[in-house]
Amino acid sequence: AKMKGLLGNKGGKSEGRLSANAALVQWLESEGDVYLKEASGWFEAPHPMAISTDTRDEITNESSGRGLLARRDIKDGDELLKIPLSLCVTKTSAREAFPMLKEDINEFLAVACQLIREKYVLKEKSYFKAYVAVLPETEEVNPTFTWDDADLAFLEGSPVVAATRSMQNKLRFEYDALLGNEQTGLIERYPDQFPKEAFTFDNWEWAFTMMFSRAIRLRSLTSGEALAMVPYADLINHSPFSQAYIDARSPSEWMIETGDEVILFADRSYRHMEQIYISYGPKSNADLLLLYGFAV
Repeated sequence: AKMKGLLGNKGGKSEGRLSANAALVQWLESEGDVYLKEASGWFEAPHPMAISTDTRDEITNESSGRGLLARRDIKDGDELLKIPLSLCVTKTSAREAFPMLKEDINEFLAVACQLIREKYVLKEKSYFKAYVAVLPETEEVNPTFTWDDADLAFLEGSPVVAATRSMQNKLRFEYDALLGNEQTGLIERYPDQFPKEAFTFDNWEWAFTMMFSRAIRLRSLTSGEALAMVPYADLINHSPFSQAYIDARSPSEWMIETGDEVILFADRSYRHMEQIYISYGPKSNADLLLLYGFAV
């Protein structure tokens, strides 16, 4: 990985990304007591990673956007991060934001609603403002389910085309059923909570782009498993060679239950300034292009 994203360069876009990175770190530290400092603290080891605004893929050397770099040499098995579940966007947090969402609602649909609420309704007033500010726009990820027919024509003959059209149809169906229906949709029934200018199909696509490219399946929660948008952890990029998976645990400190937290351990050693990677799970190139906007 390159260092230039950490060091920054002249220009508004780079400076804006650096300030957004700093705001995210400050929010995590103040709201979740997440220890991200380079120096050691009380009962805390120095945090081993730092956010880079511009990383390079280890195979293709193409830009992979934001990522996390090793601040120092890291050993196999070292703890890389722990983030309280209370700072994550989940079906539980979505139903707290929208009590009218039914208990059996699909978790992708619930989380999509909350992401739209935080970015397009609450905006500067959002509790998750610092996190939302580092999330990319749809075009930056560019998964194929957001492509038009002309762009998809370049992939004719690939299995990704049929999968893309199926995904596009499903997203439109789910949007119309949950939000857009003129009689039963949430926009019609709860216009104050679901303003139509915010809950557009374009914004629905953005929310699913975020989930498909960044959401994490946490399998070891006290309550079972759940889909989660995990601030900071979801900045880590994918490598087909990584065996590291983000999961959760229920810690106890001084005999006090502190609630579930998201954790990650290194699956190999890293040199200073090397990019940290995780696995998104076994995926074909068609899957990666459809959901994440890249192939390997």
